[in-house]
Amino acid sequence: MSIGTYTPRPGAAPLPRMIAAQTAFETKMLLRNGEQLLLTVIIPALLLVLFSAVDIVDTGEGKSVDFLAPGILALAVMSTAFTGQAIATGFERRYGVLKLLGTSPLPRWALMTAKTLSVLVTEVLQVVLLTVIAFGLGWSPHGNPFAVFLLLVLGTAAFSGLGLLMAGTLKAEATLAAANLVFLLLLVGGGVIVPLDKFPDAVQSVLGLLPISALSDGLRDVLQHGAAIPWGNLGILTAWAVLGLGAAARFFRWE
Repeated sequence: MSIGTYTPRPGAAPLPRMIAAQTAFETKMLLRNGEQLLLTVIIPALLLVLFSAVDIVDTGEGKSVDFLAPGILALAVMSTAFTGQAIATGFERRYGVLKLLGTSPLPRWALMTAKTLSVLVTEVLQVVLLTVIAFGLGWSPHGNPFAVFLLLVLGTAAFSGLGLLMAGTLKAEATLAAANLVFLLLLVGGGVIVPLDKFPDAVQSVLGLLPISALSDGLRDVLQHGAAIPWGNLGILTAWAVLGLGAAARFFRWE
């Protein structure tokens, strides 16, 4: 029996494999966090059931769930890509986790890519769960699935950029407070539950430029009204994505 010869192969794993491994790790950490699950899954589901079953807000003609479901999907994207990611990344930065990861063979841009991919994986689970609940409440969507996909991807990019910008520039405690405050404000004034036409005309024009309004209205135009491609909403989300990701890349501090 001959003794085998082993040749060492030092060096980092291929970049795609490193990104995939980090994405899996980020996803597991997110799903194991009870507070994050409350924010990203339980609250949107409860809001969908409550406001669909109880006539609290006038959502116009048709079933309430037809108006609410697209808005709740937009809220789920915001809760994961913006609020949840901002808080988690902010505390990782505070405790030095990002600094340590920044010294690993995984490039910093690849780490942020893995974080964004983990957000997308979580959102797929959110969309499936909320869609099942909405169907159980009598939701009858229609429209272009590709348009829905574009809206969700651009919405994720926009909110992810803004979340990383906040996490990379503010202290962790400030990020925690600001992210939750923004979540509540946009929940009320972003067309998620309360239609934008309930606000004064001057306020509507401003609220309509917010990423949550563009995402919720765009999804509603497609899924409730059967629009083909909501170019205006896609344009707003693209602008927010470019500004948010660009600013995050420029101003993010790792320490």
